[in-house]
Amino acid sequence: MEESVKGFLMPDECDDKFLDKLDMLKKASLPVIACNNFIPSEMKCVGEKADHPTILKYAETAFRRAQMAGVEIIVFGSGGARQIPKGFSYQFARTQFVDLCRQMAPLAKKYQVIVVLEPLNSSDCNFITSVAEGGEIVKEVDHPNFRLLTDIYHMKKDGEGAENILKYGRLLRHVHIAELEGRSAPGTHGENFSEYFNALKKIKYHGRMSIECRWNNMSEQLPQAIQTIQNQWSEVSTSR
Repeated sequence: MEESVKGFLMPDECDDKFLDKLDMLKKASLPVIACNNFIPSEMKCVGEKADHPTILKYAETAFRRAQMAGVEIIVFGSGGARQIPKGFSYQFARTQFVDLCRQMAPLAKKYQVIVVLEPLNSSDCNFITSVAEGGEIVKEVDHPNFRLLTDIYHMKKDGEGAENILKYGRLLRHVHIAELEGRSAPGTHGENFSEYFNALKKIKYHGRMSIECRWNNMSEQLPQAIQTIQNQWSEVSTSR
């Protein structure tokens, strides 16, 4: 399962509340491998109100609890937290963000988790809106515990082709998937993911893939979604 940092690891709550969640996890049939919804929107990563000390304290609590729960991946999307304020310099915001991530990466290593930077579509955020933009930041941070995520829904939303998966594939550690129409579960509208699967096969991607979508009836849709992914993946040839 891919859970929420705020809802599952609860870095802004006391340890006792998290330990209650941990007890629930021990009774679950599936492990929680990844968590998204990382930095709350009120904790600004960039801009005049950027508050890196508060974010790093929050992040360290999240990483410590992630280690306790067996969580391997922390997804750094957090569009509200990293949104560049109107009129603020893009280059200075980028410098702020890289500095934050360079401080965050050693904390992730300390607790044996990997932070993966998630490019979002340009309707959701105005900063890091392509795999290429995210890949360049990951290269600049240059730390094995700070890597890249590709979200096929966000790529489809902005018309980003799979060539950037090929270009930045060595940095990739996690994948999200959903259909473009309604951010639906794979198989709902019959969308084809072969362009992206082909690129993932070419880079010999063997990491995890989370279905991050809007479920209408998860118990009915999930088997179809998994089957759709498996069928399309097996049909793709890296020779294309």
